[in-house]
Amino acid sequence: MTPSERRLIAALTIVVVGATLLLPPAANAQAESGIPVGFVESTGDIDTATGDGWADIQTATVPLSSAGAAVPNANDVTVEEVEVAAARTNRRLYLRASWADPSQDTSADSVRSFADNMAVQLPTTGDDQPPIAMGGPDNPVNVWYWSASGDSEELQASGPGSTTPFAESTVTTDQSYADGRWHVLFSRPLDPAGDGRTTIPRDSADMDVAFAVWNGSNAEVAGQKSVSQWQRLAVSSGPPTYQRLLWAVAGVLIVVTTLVTIEGLRRTGGE
Repeated sequence: MTPSERRLIAALTIVVVGATLLLPPAANAQAESGIPVGFVESTGDIDTATGDGWADIQTATVPLSSAGAAVPNANDVTVEEVEVAAARTNRRLYLRASWADPSQDTSADSVRSFADNMAVQLPTTGDDQPPIAMGGPDNPVNVWYWSASGDSEELQASGPGSTTPFAESTVTTDQSYADGRWHVLFSRPLDPAGDGRTTIPRDSADMDVAFAVWNGSNAEVAGQKSVSQWQRLAVSSGPPTYQRLLWAVAGVLIVVTTLVTIEGLRRTGGE
């Protein structure tokens, strides 16, 4: 093998390894299990509900069904699924939800007018999984609530009927409605001040999360809502380092094998 061919092998090897290790998770791919939380250095493209950066964050489809609450028309709900994407920096968690809704309902100023609403529910602690219906006395939950009317809150609950808003919310929201879909963004520090708030892990860990959606034009309010079961929020998202290393090694072997084959054919042809 000539010196120039050796230099070519070395250059191709460096390119393959570098490209493989820098390869990001596939955009818009359905999460195989749970909702992946992508890590981002800068929030400039994901700090709004329609930021361009969300195109590079994996999305999971979460099925919804009626809550089965003991209220009139509890099973009369219209939202069947919600698309969820999540990302974090070293300081904040960003969680975006999107769902189909043919009408933009922003008013809740009369007994016949209801706004579209959504809520995110997280266990306050990482111990036992709380009851899905607003937690329990020994398993409280932290709830992030958004309303299209502009009335968004952060709450805590220890069972049905125990919901209590915090005096000051640490959750910020942003929203957009276009082409028959809501896009709602929740953002909050990983380590919020005060008791009763969920701490988001920074390292490789999973936690429970659940969702609820109310369609205002269908007069959905209180227990009449579309809800999910507990889902897994996978803070450890993206291909593990060892998987990327294996891909890099495979790429190098392909390059070497190809060049050796070419060299063999060249020598055979010259004989």
